Amino acid sequence: MSAIDIATRSLADGWRSSGLENRDVVLIHSSARRTLGRLKAAGVSPSTEIILRSFLESVGLEGTLVFPLFNFDFTTGLPFDIRSSPSKMGALTEAARLHPGAVRTGHPIYSFVAIGKRAAEFEGITNFSGYGPDSPFAVLREMDGKIASLDLPDQHSMTFYHYVEEMCAVPYRYHKAFTGPYTDAAGVTESRTFGLFVRNIEEGVKTYVDPMGEELWNSSLYSGSRPNEGTGLRVISARAMFDATESVITSGRAHGMLYRKETDSE
Repeated sequence: MSAIDIATRSLADGWRSSGLENRDVVLIHSSARRTLGRLKAAGVSPSTEIILRSFLESVGLEGTLVFPLFNFDFTTGLPFDIRSSPSKMGALTEAARLHPGAVRTGHPIYSFVAIGKRAAEFEGITNFSGYGPDSPFAVLREMDGKIASLDLPDQHSMTFYHYVEEMCAVPYRYHKAFTGPYTDAAGVTESRTFGLFVRNIEEGVKTYVDPMGEELWNSSLYSGSRPNEGTGLRVISARAMFDATESVITSGRAHGMLYRKETDSE
């Protein structure tokens, strides 16, 4: 067995110890820097391809990986091309976008790439609202999938919270439309409009979700490691995360758990 194979298997074993299993459908948010450093320390040339391969190994041939390919250029009127617009969510997500057989969803701001057994079920998803009821977030929940974050705090990774907020129609966010040039998989370019459920900046609303993350840890809904500890990977059931977040919202505790205001005292 080569050094690369050994490193890949070691990483895969770590991801499984953190909560990934065969046949999982899992959305992975990531900062690959520390894991690349771990590869280098093991005498292997650092490569996001090795990390991607290790995640594929951790869920097996029956599993499916989903990565965010978020890119906010469309919000400024710049063109989006589903065939070539890059991810701005890190090197691992860009490696996933370029992986053979990868399937990309069509929202120009919040697109995703799926690789594996159930990737075809994400094909053709072109949801209007980034966090809407027909979005990949909703599909992940319907599939009883998981969400994982590698070496990132909730504040910089867990966008699923905003899906729950939209499903609960929270009053501190509102629907906003963005229009720009859009090129589809067939190469056809036209002006198209898409939406996002954005925070109310005029009322001083700021995303502030780390306290919700602590609640998930305290409720033992997260498994694995905190950022920059152990494997660095934590894992949660999408359905469990939805239910816990919905409970916080419907019980009136969203302020201070999911958002704060500029006028709040430190």
